[in-house]
Amino acid sequence: MKKVVILGSTGSIGKNALEVLRNLEGFELVGIYGGRNRELLLKQAEEWGVEYIGLVDEKEAGKLRWRRVLSGIEGACELASLPGVDVVVLALVGSCAVYPLLSALKSGKRVAMANKEAVVAYGPVIEKEKFSGEIIPVDSEHSSLFQCIKGREKEVERIYLTASGGPFRERESLEGITVEEALRHPTWSMGKKITIDSATLMNKGLEVIEATFLFGFPVERIKVVIHPQSIIHGMVELKDGSFLAHLSWPDMKLPIQYALTYPERRNAPVKPFNPVEAGKLTFEEPDMKRFPLLSLAYRAGKEKGTLPAVLNAANEEAVKLFLEEKLSFTGIFRVVERVVELHKVIENPSFEDIEEAERWAREEVKRCT
Repeated sequence: MKKVVILGSTGSIGKNALEVLRNLEGFELVGIYGGRNRELLLKQAEEWGVEYIGLVDEKEAGKLRWRRVLSGIEGACELASLPGVDVVVLALVGSCAVYPLLSALKSGKRVAMANKEAVVAYGPVIEKEKFSGEIIPVDSEHSSLFQCIKGREKEVERIYLTASGGPFRERESLEGITVEEALRHPTWSMGKKITIDSATLMNKGLEVIEATFLFGFPVERIKVVIHPQSIIHGMVELKDGSFLAHLSWPDMKLPIQYALTYPERRNAPVKPFNPVEAGKLTFEEPDMKRFPLLSLAYRAGKEKGTLPAVLNAANEEAVKLFLEEKLSFTGIFRVVERVVELHKVIENPSFEDIEEAERWAREEVKRCT
């Protein structure tokens, strides 16, 4: 019996992970962690009868009454490194997830990784370390690439990340976009932050940077294509010019289950894919002039150092302001670009250098707005 904890159980990925575990034999859920949604966390705890619960929000965590209660990022780290736990589903939002990520990896856990910000920001440090644990990606795109690349690393010429294009792919002007409009993703049901990132194409930019660390490919060998149907999640171009692609209906339960059971495959609680029903599949080049954050992410992925951390932190703060209706949609572009341009990159940063770069970027966003 493999023991599992879910960090981010009250979010979209966490709720999907619970649905997967409901139908998965040989796995036992022992702990769940949320952000600040105390009521939902308690409801989940009662249903699953877990031993450990906790919230990142320490004030809300203080109101919890359960067998074992943890709080803050420190509590998430404790749960991630809990003796006897085999798999940590890491679905917390933001680069702060790096702390439980490192705790889990140092403790020899498998991390089913649904958080991209931690790898984007702290990749330069993570890739230098040798851990007894492992990362299996949960993002549908990186999961697809992982499955296409595994065992044929030397044969791959280039990798392709697909993007739906978001809700504004065909909209002429990006001015005056409301929060409600930006949260209407055409194919995926996700949390608010990642949905806004998908609308600006920053999500795909972060995935490009993440792929450089996960798969060891430079940005020059990573291509983004718009694929509105969201059926093909990732493709690899082989040295002979042929392609391998991974297809399924857009359902996060599939990559979540694969990260849990790898290298084994099992029947999944998802609708079986039917290529005839899927119909026509189309592809387009992304418009980096209309969506400049994707181009900025390519630059950060090429320069590396502290630049990806600054890009990510500035974007996190700008998206937060947009969701609070304190910044326009196109204001996200302007603010993030300005912060990136002002940053003096440290090429081989320490963990502390990246922490400081993030702090600087977040403060700079406040100054810019």
